[in-house]
Amino acid sequence: MGSVVARSIVEDDLEKMINRKNYLLVQEFLKYLADVKLVGDQSNRRYWFYLRHLLLWAMETFLGQADCIRPTFPVYVMSLSARHGKGTLAYESQRKMLELAKQFFVWAKANHIADFRSLPSSWPETLRLPRQKQYAEIDHIYITLDDILKLTACHIGEDDIAQQRDQAAAAMLFLSGMRANAFVTLPISAIDLDEGHIKQWPEIGVKTKNSKKATTFLLPIPELLAVVKKWDNFARSRLSPANLWYAPIENHWGDQTLSENEPGKNRNHALDRRLKLLFAQANLPYRSAHKFRHGHAVYGLQHARTMADYKAISLNLMHEDIKVTDQIYAPLLNKEVKQRIAGLSNLSTTRPEGDLQTYFSSLSDADLSIAIRIAAERMVR
Repeated sequence: MGSVVARSIVEDDLEKMINRKNYLLVQEFLKYLADVKLVGDQSNRRYWFYLRHLLLWAMETFLGQADCIRPTFPVYVMSLSARHGKGTLAYESQRKMLELAKQFFVWAKANHIADFRSLPSSWPETLRLPRQKQYAEIDHIYITLDDILKLTACHIGEDDIAQQRDQAAAAMLFLSGMRANAFVTLPISAIDLDEGHIKQWPEIGVKTKNSKKATTFLLPIPELLAVVKKWDNFARSRLSPANLWYAPIENHWGDQTLSENEPGKNRNHALDRRLKLLFAQANLPYRSAHKFRHGHAVYGLQHARTMADYKAISLNLMHEDIKVTDQIYAPLLNKEVKQRIAGLSNLSTTRPEGDLQTYFSSLSDADLSIAIRIAAERMVR
């Protein structure tokens, strides 16, 4: 069942070609996500796109017998074409589609026990990409610190407020790891550079994924913080705290001024268009705003020294579980892992002896855990 067929089906004909009970179950699941998990309308529309493919894969077969359908859903997902038929669907889209399908089946087995009794409890765990694909296709592109420094070092005229704003946006995206939708809806009042934190709070207008609320923190990189601080001072001197930090700019006969007007709904697309200009000026290949988030995560993970550091990075990315951080970003560090393993041969092989070894041998498991934590924290001072 090819993706060309799937994409040619209009919405009105969808119910005619699939098992109606499957359709009703998916709609019930989407309602559950909205009412119980508090998933926003925009996310739910995207989830419907993903689950629609689950329906097209199953067609007339009831999803309670999903383990009998061939080809398997992961194989089907990997065959889906990208937009305009250019190549296959992006790795991240494939992964998210399978993860959402897995959530659906876990929910279905818990809430429709009789209908899904024959589906093995372990079967949802098969909804993942083959291991070789995970590592072969996840040589992710992300923004590095060197890239950001080049973007923010481009010469910009004193009167070009728009590009000054865009340079500050590039620095802020990397320092914060924010999603584009959250960044472009961030009011000035949400930012406290003295404390180094950002209030990603939906109640003050920040559009976060699934309406999550968190206070997140900026990476301590002085060169980039200086760029952000300069724009922050400029914006605060001309706008109210309720206005957007990435403010719209009006151009009148060549004179640029900050606008207090509300931006359009596709403000994140405007951000990407502006970033393209900045990348072109720096003579760098274009990277979308989301690649800055990847860069933030990789930079943080590369500098993490303890599990507490790793957990802090996960929380700063507003992930519900550290497993999400590990699943998405750990493969980005494949080259880093290779370098660290290669360097093990240069490490000293000496071991603690004498009184120190005796002391550690006498510790209980709980005391030994505390000692290891103290030693780790001391080593990174």
